[in-house]
Amino acid sequence: MHKKETIALRLILASASPRRLDLLRQIGLTPDLVVPAVLDETPKRDEQPAPYAKRLAREKAMAIAALHPGALILAADTVVACGRRILPKAETEAEARRCLDLLSGRRHRVLTAICLIAPGGALTERLVVTRVMLKTLNDAERRAYVASGEWRGKAGGYAIQGRAQAFIPWLNGSYSNVVGLPLAETVALLAGAGYPAKP
Repeated sequence: MHKKETIALRLILASASPRRLDLLRQIGLTPDLVVPAVLDETPKRDEQPAPYAKRLAREKAMAIAALHPGALILAADTVVACGRRILPKAETEAEARRCLDLLSGRRHRVLTAICLIAPGGALTERLVVTRVMLKTLNDAERRAYVASGEWRGKAGGYAIQGRAQAFIPWLNGSYSNVVGLPLAETVALLAGAGYPAKP
């Protein structure tokens, strides 16, 4: 019986993001295992940012839950949205420049969907939205940021935990959500599943 209980409370982070793992460790939570889910993350035709984030988080969690029955599976997906437009995870300098051009001088939303699958299969979801203002960037600032490479692989073409902090005069909501995982909401979900955090 003791062995089954231990297995039931194993926490698996279904994510390839080192930032999510770092965030969890900052509050004293270290998953027993980190297993990235490999999915096609292409948005569906006319898919809006919130449903898109929820779908990907759910698909990630379900994919890893199928491989690790009896474990507690935590997955998340973070989307940067400007209006109804879903910005890409910038992989090229051209993509990064387009993202910065679009966000410069405007407010945008960062949405993170969290999905938790309990050992019995119960699925719990939460969507967290943070509103962010990026100041109007001049050409030199854009060139320097693109040259830094910090944008690579980041939704919306910037990393708030790096040099881009200097571009953000205003933020409404969870800072950790913009990094990649809203910690307060994640801790609440985990506690509800019997996995209390110990900061």
